Amino acid sequence: MAIIIKTNNGDISLENDVIATIVGGSAIENPGVVGMASKATFRDGVNQILNRENYAKGVVVHQKDSGVAVDVYLVAQYGTKLSEISKSVQGKVKYNLDVFLGIHVSEVNVIVQGVRVSD
Repeated sequence: MAIIIKTNNGDISLENDVIATIVGGSAIENPGVVGMASKATFRDGVNQILNRENYAKGVVVHQKDSGVAVDVYLVAQYGTKLSEISKSVQGKVKYNLDVFLGIHVSEVNVIVQGVRVSD
């Protein structure tokens, strides 16, 4: 499903994978975020950290009347305050989607799928 942005010169269609890639890149820029996690957890509870090409697997984009809602699945660094990481990710995602794509984001839901000890 795509988001349609109407302009004076015509319509712009943005696929959800494009939005998900920008959201994933915005999320991992935050301190305390080890990486993106898949929204589907494995049987044994171990989460794989996604590489840059697979960010869309860790982001769910919902289109609502009030704007776009985004679910971000990530892995946090052990010893960091999860509430601060979440607030930081929410702010960065909202800002980048507004600046880069001109999309109003109504909500950013951060789901911490795991915690890893960094090397």
